[in-house]
Amino acid sequence: MRDLFPGFETRTIETIGAEIFLRVGGSGPPVLMLHGYPQTHAMFHKIAPDLARNFTVVVPDLRGYGDSSCPANDPDNFTYSKRAMGQDMVHVMQALGFTLFNVVGHDRGGRVAYRMALDYPERVQRLAVLDIVPTHAMWHGLSVDLAMKVYHWLFLAQPSPLPEMLIARAPNDYQDYTMATWTKTHDLSAFAEDALRHYHRFFADPAHIKATCDDYRAGQTYDLHADEADFEAGNKITCPLFALWGDAGIPGETESPLEIWRQWGSRVSGMAIDSGHFVAEENPEATLLALVQFLTTKDG
Repeated sequence: MRDLFPGFETRTIETIGAEIFLRVGGSGPPVLMLHGYPQTHAMFHKIAPDLARNFTVVVPDLRGYGDSSCPANDPDNFTYSKRAMGQDMVHVMQALGFTLFNVVGHDRGGRVAYRMALDYPERVQRLAVLDIVPTHAMWHGLSVDLAMKVYHWLFLAQPSPLPEMLIARAPNDYQDYTMATWTKTHDLSAFAEDALRHYHRFFADPAHIKATCDDYRAGQTYDLHADEADFEAGNKITCPLFALWGDAGIPGETESPLEIWRQWGSRVSGMAIDSGHFVAEENPEATLLALVQFLTTKDG
């Protein structure tokens, strides 16, 4: 992994209920980068070193993923809620000396990121979400086409041990199939071999298989209820919000990703790029350019 993040240091920080593994590198304004499913912080290896030329870049593994710990879930799924994961990240950034920071989140990490912006508006300076729309919009707008593309939302949220039992029979085959089908080319050509080995190592662990299923169980319960409460109350994300998605990604199955985000934020911009779901690996050049422009533009 040192070759994927040259010059980055590794740390493990204990939070309330979890131990979070991370890499940190560069100098300048802090940028917290949060990965998604079924990956780890390694998904940012094509853009993090370039960002580190002008920013302090923090790339952690979410609880239940990668080299972070897998705490036992609780009945209401709070342990793997995006609120709990957001608390982890606020604690991590505080431990690193940052009380105000930018957040970039892809997939599940994007859900942690926007939950942080709602729960900790005094901490999140700017927010970029990569190839997602809010959990509320996903569940309440689940069309036939979208359900076929995100079948895993319903599968992984099933009670334990059904999804764990089925995935454990061929975890890396399942992981490869899932990732390939979400790319624009429907193969694994966008993923570096070293990164794939890293994803395989973590995902083959039964504790991580269960934890990542618990993540989706939280999405269908605790996270959805938290979104519904904010939506009904009219709560808005007040910091600048930038939505970036692949033109063949998951949000493309919704009516208008940008208009959906404008229901959630007061200062929203965004665009599609030539990519499937994994924008930072399928089209790192366009992703990096868009993020740098957003993070350095005065008005966001």
